[in-house]
Amino acid sequence: MLTSDEATFRRLVEPHRRELQLHCYRILGSVQDAEDMLQETLLSAWRGLEGFKGEASLRSWLYSIATNRCLNALRARSRRPRETPMPPPGTGFAEPTRLTESVWVEPYPDALLEEDPSVDPEARYDARESIELAFVVALQHLPPRQRAVLVLRDVLGFRASEVAATLETSESAVNSALHRARTALEAARGDRGNAPAPQSAAERDVVGRFADAFVSGDLQALVGLLTDDALLTMPPEPFEFRGRADISRFFATVPAGGDLERFRLVPTRANGQPAFGCYLRDPQSARSHAYGLMVLTLDGDAIARITGFPDTSVFPSFGLPRTISD
Repeated sequence: MLTSDEATFRRLVEPHRRELQLHCYRILGSVQDAEDMLQETLLSAWRGLEGFKGEASLRSWLYSIATNRCLNALRARSRRPRETPMPPPGTGFAEPTRLTESVWVEPYPDALLEEDPSVDPEARYDARESIELAFVVALQHLPPRQRAVLVLRDVLGFRASEVAATLETSESAVNSALHRARTALEAARGDRGNAPAPQSAAERDVVGRFADAFVSGDLQALVGLLTDDALLTMPPEPFEFRGRADISRFFATVPAGGDLERFRLVPTRANGQPAFGCYLRDPQSARSHAYGLMVLTLDGDAIARITGFPDTSVFPSFGLPRTISD
């Protein structure tokens, strides 16, 4: 049973819980890691409550704790040995357009994005833009401190002095890191394109035609929905397939050996974008099993990016079952 102090603490921090979790996600790129850091942040705040002197707002204090917890987690992550996965020889895996840096990132369920209050109206990036998958992926390419500075300054609108206090550095160091981060981020993101409004008729039309083409195995119709320089990626795999020809070869050889008609697609949303839970039919059991999550980035009435996530452990976060009946 909660004591009065515990109840007061929870009442004070509850309005900030959702935005703090989203903040941790932007820095870490993982929903589960973000939830872990949120819990560590709240525990640390509870233990250090007596030391909170009120010189900054409670919200700023919580963000300071969360940011430093995330940076500690990134330092621990960087000490883990990394392996660059390669397709097994002789598997018929389509040759990628190029190999790139392996980046760990997970999709973020739209159900957790409701009424996000964390983005300042005067910030450089608006609420929708700051959670888009391309933005989050680009963030993961930045060094950790640059990543934190950019999120705190350009997404959340904290002053340089506040960020300097959080990171225990100077304002000039913060401004220098911010300049480098902005330059690198814009180069990594590329052109945002002109996506239709979320859940608009225009968006539903493109997404519906993609789903129909996919599950009917109509590769010609599928690639016809892509922009000329469309990109297909599968984080954390370091493979990139760019353009209609290479993406067509991928779909013709990799998912279920190119037998796309074995798939069932269940619509969902991730990072403010249309997405699908992908299930592969098992002809022996008359059931379909979780295969991966696929997120679409639209540009007008075309698809500019397909991001596949083969890790099905994210399905529960989206309310998606592990298996479905055919």
